[in-house]
Amino acid sequence: QVHLVESGGGLVQPGGSLRLSCAASGSIARFYVMGWYRQVPGKQRELVATITSARSTNYADAVKGRFTISRDSRKNTVYLQMNSLKPEDTAVYYCNADVVDRATLLRDDYWGRGTQVTVSS
Repeated sequence: QVHLVESGGGLVQPGGSLRLSCAASGSIARFYVMGWYRQVPGKQRELVATITSARSTNYADAVKGRFTISRDSRKNTVYLQMNSLKPEDTAVYYCNADVVDRATLLRDDYWGRGTQVTVSS
């Protein structure tokens, strides 16, 4: 299986910035889409941003103009640069990968364990 590890979360004041990283372990045979989702207690998980193998991006309306998703294919890592953070951005952020595992040659969706982002003064 593909193992995803998120990092970079923490406590930040409103207006501040954080950069999240999602590293995929092992080798990926083919990359289709990776993205970031977030979830708060009592609410369903929601899309934040996605990026394709062609570097086409998609953002939730709530984060457009503030967040930027990018990737480093050589490191099998996806990043989420978050600027102008607001209290409503507080959530657990999860990395998702739609990839083919080289070990199995199967395409599937994989999830990380999540990293907490708290925006508070």
